[in-house]
Amino acid sequence: MTTAPETTVPTTIATPKQTQATQAAAAPRLKLSSHGFRIDHPEPALGEQLMANALGVADRDAMEGMLRQLIKASANGGRADEVNLAFMISMVQSIRPRDSVEAMLVAQMVSVHVMAMRCAQHLANANDLAQHDSAARALGRLARTFPAQIEALNRYRSQGTREGPRSGEPAITVQNVNVEDGGNAIVGTITQHANVIVSDQTPPVAPRIAPKPARTRHRRDCAESPRDAQA
Repeated sequence: MTTAPETTVPTTIATPKQTQATQAAAAPRLKLSSHGFRIDHPEPALGEQLMANALGVADRDAMEGMLRQLIKASANGGRADEVNLAFMISMVQSIRPRDSVEAMLVAQMVSVHVMAMRCAQHLANANDLAQHDSAARALGRLARTFPAQIEALNRYRSQGTREGPRSGEPAITVQNVNVEDGGNAIVGTITQHANVIVSDQTPPVAPRIAPKPARTRHRRDCAESPRDAQA
């Protein structure tokens, strides 16, 4: 009697730190039903917090409103698609919106991408010239909108990351400025912090130029002197 050799399957047990890191990094999925939706997580409070962090919103009302909008944008054939919705939430999380403005803009970016791919599918399956032209025009508009949204997000983030005056730093106010010949002056109040100078700038006053001495009388006197001499 022969017996099959025992096969040992190695198993990996996640440590508590790895489990916490995975829960913090991954957004829970949504379960859709005719009554609405629910966050699929064994701990409802933690699931809501993870979903809010993924969407970049601050409270439950903002999270639910954003999810409803994404569900409507994910609809395919008149019905919401859980797979498409999970993709959209994952894309929002990967861009990492940092406030409510970025959360709304990123949700629009993801929705525009989904609609552009849907138009690309219609374009590939067009049956006549009218369908082809309609899908091509829609795809072109969406394709131009997406880079504009990326530029808007980068511009908004660059404004938010500019270094401003830190709290507690003393400000230095310059009231009197002496300008030598050939120099330029800024008229106004200048407040200087560590790396930032803010100027309440007003148009500089043009320097007055002294009029040149008139030489007309001198030339006239010189012209009249020979006549006086002949007289």
